[in-house]
Amino acid sequence: MLEFGAKTSAAPAGDLIKDSSEMTFMQDVIDVSNDVPVIVDFWAPWCGPCKALGPALEKAVTEAGGKVRMVKVNVDENQQIAAQLRIQSIPTVYAFFQGQPIDGFQGALPASEIKAFIDRVVAAGGGEDDGGLAEAVEAAEQMLAEGATDDAAQTFAAILGEEPENAAAYGGLIRAQLALGDFDQAATLLAEVPTAIAKSPEVEAARAQVELARQAQDAGPVAELRALVESEPDNMQARFDLALALHAEGQVQEAVDELLAMFRRDREWNDGAAKTQLFTIFDALKPQDPIALNGRRKLSSMIFA
Repeated sequence: MLEFGAKTSAAPAGDLIKDSSEMTFMQDVIDVSNDVPVIVDFWAPWCGPCKALGPALEKAVTEAGGKVRMVKVNVDENQQIAAQLRIQSIPTVYAFFQGQPIDGFQGALPASEIKAFIDRVVAAGGGEDDGGLAEAVEAAEQMLAEGATDDAAQTFAAILGEEPENAAAYGGLIRAQLALGDFDQAATLLAEVPTAIAKSPEVEAARAQVELARQAQDAGPVAELRALVESEPDNMQARFDLALALHAEGQVQEAVDELLAMFRRDREWNDGAAKTQLFTIFDALKPQDPIALNGRRKLSSMIFA
């Protein structure tokens, strides 16, 4: 098993916590997270729970002694970042490591849960010994990518036996069950996810993949739907069904393009169904996937045009 050790020495208190903006987010969060985990607190001046959570987070980050940093983002002043990361309520907190979100939660938490959150983030960044679980998760992900799905599922399950609230392993096990074609088991796991990790990025990604798999079961034939759209260009339901069918066949970019075109035509159709579906697809992809990055950017430009 891999033994983890602290990767960074304690940073001066002034370097641990800072405000960020759309102009500096990449530098403050993504770049810094290549070396040490970064907690991002999305807040607003009018938000009562934010005023309680912020100081408690700052205290926990300071006590971690440089093993984690904290960045504060005012969503009123940085709406594009909030849209790209699908911040739908505040306070929302994400933890980034090596450029990707690894954990998170919404709403104010008691001090004990905040400390547990910080401890998980520190461990994920190698700041504490986690008994080799991070290495095991990485190995299971590699198995899943190489098609050794049974082995991946067994490894994820073994990790959860050691740490039942390991969000990366829980999300991985759900995805492994989907890869095995066991939709019912994946849905059952999702329904039984521990509350402490229910809003983590890994579980949210798995949740999105389960929803897309459910939609794929009812998706119609692409050729027929494409022909219908060509004959009835204003038929929004046909366009939406075509996007679902395209995604079900693995044509993810084409599905995103169709949904973006729908949003451009009528963003309010069916209670904003095109935008909701886009976010489901983006959530199911890895944060740095070019389809997700470019799609979020295009959607944001239309939202704030």
